[in-house]
Amino acid sequence: MDMPLRTVRTNIVQSIRAFRVSDLQEAAQGLGHHFLYANLADAQTKQDVLDMIGQQFMLPTTVSKNFDALYDNLTDPVHKSGPQPGFVAVLEHIPANVKFDKEAREQLLDIFRDTADYWGDRKIPFRCFYSFL
Repeated sequence: MDMPLRTVRTNIVQSIRAFRVSDLQEAAQGLGHHFLYANLADAQTKQDVLDMIGQQFMLPTTVSKNFDALYDNLTDPVHKSGPQPGFVAVLEHIPANVKFDKEAREQLLDIFRDTADYWGDRKIPFRCFYSFL
């Protein structure tokens, strides 16, 4: 069931808005896409965010080094592992505090925008939805 995604561009990073995580997960499954979910409600710092995304997306531990490592692990190794059907990623409750300020949030979202562009160049859908805490 791709109904929630029918009106969403295939390679985009956007606020989760009116979407429910369960509906996005169901839509991803219906399309045969990978569903990546990270609940960041307990994160306070950049390191917490990287650690939680790495753990919850089940990525190699190198992700927790920095944003570049996160990008690297979401792109090239996955592409080289074989044909990919598409991705729906959800970053729920991105922290908004002094230790993870507006600049850090934008850097994180830029990584996902760059990832969406990477997959878009390969004609693979990559949609990322996010919310702030």
